[in-house]
Amino acid sequence: MSKNIRNVAIIAHVDHGKTSLVNEMLKQGGAFRENQEVVDRVMDSNAIERERGITILSKNTAIMYNGVKINIVDTPGHADFGGEVERVLKMVNGVLLVVDAFEGPMPQTRFVLQKALELNHKVIVVINKIDRKDARVHEVIDEVLELFLELDANEEQLNSPFVFASARMGIASTDENVMGTDFKPLLDKIIEYIDEPTGNDQDPFQMLISSTEQNDYLGKLSIGKIERGTLHVGDHVAVINYHDQDTKKSSFKVSDIFQFEGLKRVHVDQAGSGDIVCVAGSEDVTIGDTLCDPNKIEAIPFVKISEPSVEMTFMVNNSPFAGQEGKYCTSRHLRDRLMKEAVKDLSLRVFDTDSADSFRVLGRGEMHISILIENMRRDGFEFQVSMPKVLIKEIDGVKCEPIDRLFIDVPEESVGNIMSAMGTRKGELVSMNAHGNRMKLEFLIPSRGLFGYKSQFLTDTKGEGVMNTIFEEYQPYKGYIERRNFGALVAYETGEAVIYGLYNSQERGKLLITPGEKVYAGMVVGTNPKGGDIVVNVCKKKQLTNMRSSASDEALRLEPVKPMTLEECLEFLNDDELLEVTPKSLRIRKTILDHTQRGRADFRKKNNIDMI
Repeated sequence: MSKNIRNVAIIAHVDHGKTSLVNEMLKQGGAFRENQEVVDRVMDSNAIERERGITILSKNTAIMYNGVKINIVDTPGHADFGGEVERVLKMVNGVLLVVDAFEGPMPQTRFVLQKALELNHKVIVVINKIDRKDARVHEVIDEVLELFLELDANEEQLNSPFVFASARMGIASTDENVMGTDFKPLLDKIIEYIDEPTGNDQDPFQMLISSTEQNDYLGKLSIGKIERGTLHVGDHVAVINYHDQDTKKSSFKVSDIFQFEGLKRVHVDQAGSGDIVCVAGSEDVTIGDTLCDPNKIEAIPFVKISEPSVEMTFMVNNSPFAGQEGKYCTSRHLRDRLMKEAVKDLSLRVFDTDSADSFRVLGRGEMHISILIENMRRDGFEFQVSMPKVLIKEIDGVKCEPIDRLFIDVPEESVGNIMSAMGTRKGELVSMNAHGNRMKLEFLIPSRGLFGYKSQFLTDTKGEGVMNTIFEEYQPYKGYIERRNFGALVAYETGEAVIYGLYNSQERGKLLITPGEKVYAGMVVGTNPKGGDIVVNVCKKKQLTNMRSSASDEALRLEPVKPMTLEECLEFLNDDELLEVTPKSLRIRKTILDHTQRGRADFRKKNNIDMI
């Protein structure tokens, strides 16, 4: 049956302009009123997405153009959120591959394109930002075609059409030598080239769930594409999972159906095959489940999501300041929140441990887990996390670790610093190419070698370097890599930091706190560049006599302190430290707070004496 529907996903590397492209498609596709004020990156509705300028969650929208409904899925571009891209690709029949006209194909471009090609999706390549002064359109076309060849694309995929666009200017053209006037060439190409969904409205109903959301009024909403048949409000549907077909099948009554129109969801009484819809009625449906006619129960195969490669331990906060700033502080609250997140995010795994107060959380990367920490913090949770660690596997009796492919673009004068840093972090140079007065370097490096490297990288390149990574494979363990080459300044007692105590402490290293901050014994208050931990008393006040007054403290000058972000705190952590996370504060602390006990533990560790 002919369907006036096209289902497309927009995939690209981070910051290549996907969300801006969707913005312009919505504007020129008539999703907004003529006088409606529209913010930039309207699809990035999450507060963290808007702050960081990245897409974290895939989102659905739709426009009507020339009588055809185009369902659009905006996907994340950062490798840590690749699981979001993998699962939503099952909802669509084609993809728009967005590539920056200067940078060309990047690591995440390769990753998401490979997934799309494996599903035999048709591809429209959009060379974006053609208005850049340094755009190199012809070279980027060649690089994209080389990428298609490397990924074993079939003949039809190799002949994918190219569209040349500037999302910022709202123009697109099918000729690289002609600047367009609007986005119609891109919308026309989608209708012309992307296949209509297959499926017959008269067949028994079947739908794969690719995403879920929680609604305050309707409960859980299950989002997916109807593969075949028609769904009505009030229908009874069965639930089955392809990878777990022996489990007893459940069923539920559909209470609501919504279709996407622009940024809105519109209630409909029925929906047919090929459309992307939200279904309400059951709290038990999870991503990867198939909804189907109870008289013909058939599961749809679901893509296997790539395995996590990083783990952290989430714990109940047991510091002296526990419970003072957070709303949810107990292990029950912590466990419930993590388990709910694991249901929504298939790239995340949560496991109980021997202790009722701690949980193992596995993710795709440091940023993946840090976004979870930030979301929980904003929701009022208070907890502690350990240093990020890579997941070590034993393959054929050999201890193996995850290896990342690292792409670095830096000015020529910074190459020496990069080579030195890569040498200490077990990086292996794969290729090196000059590009104007900049160098493009490619390394294979253990994932753990990149922990804590970002801030050093920005310093080494004077802020001009660009660094991207993507998981490559597991390889035999590469040996010891130094986590950090500096020690910590640790608070001696609980109290309030004062200028006099901080002034004397800053002679030992760089401070992380300012006067007036509350500290406790065992809390990290600074760094020691010489290595090793030093206990300092930042609460120490000057002894006052008739010859010495507190007013003279004003003459003491303290070095300015830059507040550390969540990512910087995670990079800072050593294996004997924890990060205390509350809605108001981020505090780095030693796992063992008592100085005497910590000294004994360090002595035993250095001398391989078993703990008694």
